[in-house]
This record gives sequence, C-alpha cells and structure tokens, in this order.
Amino acid sequence: MNFELWTLDFGLWTLDFGLWTDFGHTCAMAFRIQDSVVRGEIDNRVKGIIRGKIWLVDRAEPLKLDLKGNAWQDLAGCLLTFTNPKKAVTHYTLDSLQSVQKGTIGDLTASRKVRVFNVPHEEAMEMYRRKEKPPEHMANCLYLEWYSEANGRVVIESADYNLTISPPEWTLTPQDEQERAQQAASGMDGFMQKLNSAIEKHKRGQKDPEEEWDEHDYEKFFRESDARTDKYKELQEKYGDSEDAREKIGREMGWIRDLTPEEAEERERHIEEMNAACEEALNEPEPEPDPAREGIDWIRDEHGHLAHPLQHRCFESALKYNSIAKELGLEDSEDKDLGDFLFEFQTTGVKLAGALGSIADGVAMPDPGFTVAYLKRALDHLHKSQAGLEAVAPKKLLPETTVAEARKELFEIREGILRLMDEFRGR
Repeated sequence: MNFELWTLDFGLWTLDFGLWTDFGHTCAMAFRIQDSVVRGEIDNRVKGIIRGKIWLVDRAEPLKLDLKGNAWQDLAGCLLTFTNPKKAVTHYTLDSLQSVQKGTIGDLTASRKVRVFNVPHEEAMEMYRRKEKPPEHMANCLYLEWYSEANGRVVIESADYNLTISPPEWTLTPQDEQERAQQAASGMDGFMQKLNSAIEKHKRGQKDPEEEWDEHDYEKFFRESDARTDKYKELQEKYGDSEDAREKIGREMGWIRDLTPEEAEERERHIEEMNAACEEALNEPEPEPDPAREGIDWIRDEHGHLAHPLQHRCFESALKYNSIAKELGLEDSEDKDLGDFLFEFQTTGVKLAGALGSIADGVAMPDPGFTVAYLKRALDHLHKSQAGLEAVAPKKLLPETTVAEARKELFEIREGILRLMDEFRGR
C-alpha cells in the first residue's frame, strides 16, 4: 500500500517536545505517576471489575480504584501486588488526582515488552552524548492504564517494580478478550478526541498561511503546535516505536495517507529532487556569518559552533546554576521552587535557541512576528524561573551570594529579551 508521510504541519516547534513530562501538566495530558508510587495492589478476581489501592509518596491515604473492565490474560482473575524499590519522587501535579478513581480500565498487563538499559541511566545518557549506543535488553514491564471520570487518562509503567501475582480464579474467553480490547480501544479513542478538540480549538481563527502574519498569529499557531505535540507524545508513549506503531501514529497524526498511483509517482519524483538538492547542498561550504554582526547576532562557542550571544549566555548560566546545585548536594532535592528555578532557566535557553538560532547561523532571517512570538515564550519561562528563585531564597538552600548573582543574571537576560522584542517589532 502506498502512503505519504506529512510532517510540515508539525514544523520547527518539535524542539519543545518533552518538556511537559517532568514539570507540568495540562488538562488533556495523561497523568504518569510511576515515579511517585510506593506500593499498590490491583484486584481483578471478580470478573468485569478492577479494584485497587495505590500508595503515593506524601499522601496519607491511597488512591482507591473502582474500575469497570478486565486485565490482559496474564493478570485476568488475579490479585497483583507491587512495590517500588526506588525512592518515590514527589510531584506537585498529583495533588489534583482524586482519591477515588472511578471509570474504566485501559490496558493492564505485567508482560508489556520494553527496552531496558544494562547500565545506570546517567551512564546511558552520557553514552548517548558521546554518540554511543548504550547496551540494553528487552524486559517485561508493568503497564497499568485507566480512564478516570475525574482525571482522564492515568498511567503507571515500570520495569523496576517488584511484583507478586496470585493464581487466577478465572480466565478470559475469546469473547472476553475481544470485549476487553474493544473497551481499551474505546477509552483511548475518547482520550484522543479530547486532544483533537484541543488542536481544533487553536486552529480556529488562524489566518491563511499566504497572508501576512504578526506575532499574535504566530502565538495561535504555536498553541496549535503545542496541542499537536501533546497528541504525538501520548501516541508514542502508548504504541511505542515499532514499524507498525510508527505507521499507526503517522495515520493518527494525519501525516500518512493512502496515495493514488499518480500521487505515488509524483511523490517519488519529488523525493528524488529533494535528495538531489540535499546532496548538492552538502557539497557546498557552510555560509560564513556576517563579520559586521559578530557579537550582535552571533558568536562562536568554545567548540566553534555558532550561537546567538543572548541564547549562549542563558544556556551557560543555566548550566552554571545546575552545577552549583549539584555541588551543594541538591541534585536530588524535591523542593519544587528550586526545581522551577533551575528547569525554567534551562527551558528559557531552549526557547531562545528556537527564536534566535537561524539568526546566528545566518541561513535566513525569520519573520519578525515569528521571532517576537517565540521570544514571548522564552520570557514566560524566564519569569517562572525568577519566581522559583524568589520562592527558594528564604529557604536558604542556596547561598545568599548565589541568589543575588542569579537574580541579577535573570534580570539582565530579561532585559536582553525585551530589547530584541522591541527591535523586531520595529522591523
């Protein structure tokens, strides 16, 4: 079957992808709570009913599950108990999880296959940075998913938990399995519809791409892109990265569609032209930046890479304060305000790279409205970092001199962003 992969509407803004996972939550996104779990029990010994309790760190009472449906064959009819051998992590978004979770079960299994590193996570990440492939193996994983009336989709996924499974008191018939799969698919379809509604909400009122856009038009487009990123992330987490999964995700995202023979032929011709153009571009020397704009639009870092001066300053400062926190033994601190200060500082640098990267490279001057809209995003994260710093200051986690230096640095970066916004608005 011929199909076509469309990626243009996902666009440049995929660099924002993944930032939600650790420090934020939107109403449409799933709750993933495995790192905050201490222990739990899931009971499917009564056919058609899932009951359970899940104890979370810093919550006196467990979550109580009262769900309709059945587990996969490996857990159907069984009582599952599990414990998290790792230190559970507090996550402030869990405060909005209702204590009683009523709804329907999604997928519940202890035999989902996942890739697991053979080395500690930190070592694996360091190997990736060196462009090496960490050793890994396939392992069984507990995957517990349900659709709550109060909180939407909730997921627990871990290959680290210690599990105990009782003998089954009943088993799924072929008809039971078909009904179970249909119910799980129906729950996911409903969840996807909420994400699709968020995308459509932000698409409404957008200008035609051929019209002239200002910063407000780009802001609307960025919000739509955020909603698409949310949807993509949920699909990838749900279905994985196999060949079949990639096609399924592509179709869900609207990137893949069936082609007529004529369209397939045109697509092949287009691919050949693009490959030829790319090969030609690779053989050309990289354009040199304008020497007159050195220190204004671009600098070279210690590795010789081009960067915008403000983005480079923000990036280096964020690294500096992360290093200070590690030196003070705060690397594993659960203080929310400290986390906000450090994480939002880093995120500001990411947003500045998106706004100013092409200017530093000298490849193309982006539309002024685009740049201002992206700088607004950077400014929003910088303000969150400032708020985190001011909240953490009275706690004396950081030396007063460090707080004062960071306060000054954030203020000066903020002034730099505002100057650039004024400059691009005047173009």
